Amino acid sequence: MDRLGGHHVWTVTRDGEEGPWVVHAVTGADGGEERAVRVRARAVLLATGAYERQLPFPGWTLPGVVGAGGAQAMLKSGLVLPGRRVVVAGSGPLLLAVAASLAAAGATVPAVVEASAYTPYARELPALARNPGKLGEGALYGGGLLRHRVRLLTRHAVTAAHGSDRVEAVTVSRLDRDWRPVPGSDRRVPCDALAVGHGLVPQLELATGLGCATRRTADGTLALDLDPAQRTSVPGIWAAGETGGIGGAQLALAEGELAAASIAYELKGTPRPRWAAARVRRRARLRRFAEAMAAAHRPGDGWTGWLDDATLVCRCEEVPAGRIKEAVAELGASDARTVKLLTRAGMGWCQGRMCGHAVACLAGGAPGEERRPLSCPVELGHLAQLPPSAG
Repeated sequence: MDRLGGHHVWTVTRDGEEGPWVVHAVTGADGGEERAVRVRARAVLLATGAYERQLPFPGWTLPGVVGAGGAQAMLKSGLVLPGRRVVVAGSGPLLLAVAASLAAAGATVPAVVEASAYTPYARELPALARNPGKLGEGALYGGGLLRHRVRLLTRHAVTAAHGSDRVEAVTVSRLDRDWRPVPGSDRRVPCDALAVGHGLVPQLELATGLGCATRRTADGTLALDLDPAQRTSVPGIWAAGETGGIGGAQLALAEGELAAASIAYELKGTPRPRWAAARVRRRARLRRFAEAMAAAHRPGDGWTGWLDDATLVCRCEEVPAGRIKEAVAELGASDARTVKLLTRAGMGWCQGRMCGHAVACLAGGAPGEERRPLSCPVELGHLAQLPPSAG
């Protein structure tokens, strides 16, 4: 088996109607000379992971405002703190891990600001009971916050960041059940960094570009619709991990093992391994917990009340919320695609990964399925090398 590291897969095509799959990748992502690589395969397993969901607010483009996952990556990769006094905000269990890690590394964390409440977990006691390891993780992070005297504010959100050259303080507001700020509840918290994120979104460009079917998850995001063997709706394409719904490393590992066993069984006729049944049960248990977690931290519709007309929603194209509202109210845009055509929101470098959810919400709907021929930027020369049948 060959392992090709440092490669970016930008598209997957098929050599004829019944021919093998062709995986197109480029090297040079680390700054070296870029070159094209093609791998032919009878089956493809997609494990493309996820990216952070960001909900904009006034001041979120200030230096010192970073993603919660980004802050954790900075700490893990180089023991770099985003600041000395860091507010951690957003929604989801990742916030507890990030805050505990920052505090343990020497940062002062004035508060963890969680937009949701943890009470919905009480309705999922069977799922919690079947996943004692997850409860142990939560207790571990909670203990770390207690040791460092980090305050946990639930049903609160950072609704504005303030500063000139970088963030100097944030406004924290109490939220109602729909995530609308409660009038008169604002407080200002001094800080020199803000780590913020509202959960993760499956990265599906390769899969949807191939026509793989999707489903709506409990937190409103799209994930791949997979059968018990991790097959997608497209024959010859399997998927595992966050592509099937956000669930964490343990679930991704169980799904990857099941997908690999399924591929081996289908292509070579090898016997199903004895451990497969146990992995199926483990996957079901972990997936049930993931669904409970997604439901508990689903963003409420009222978060758009944080925005003023000048708040940038699409950072790449510098499109403010007021222009998007104008496209909806005055120009008749009724979905994110029409807003995109009228305002250029989502047409920039990130292709809507940062602003797509926000644009869809401001347009009055949920984020839709995007089918792009490319999953990452690629030189025109590589596109020219594609056979006509792949275009």
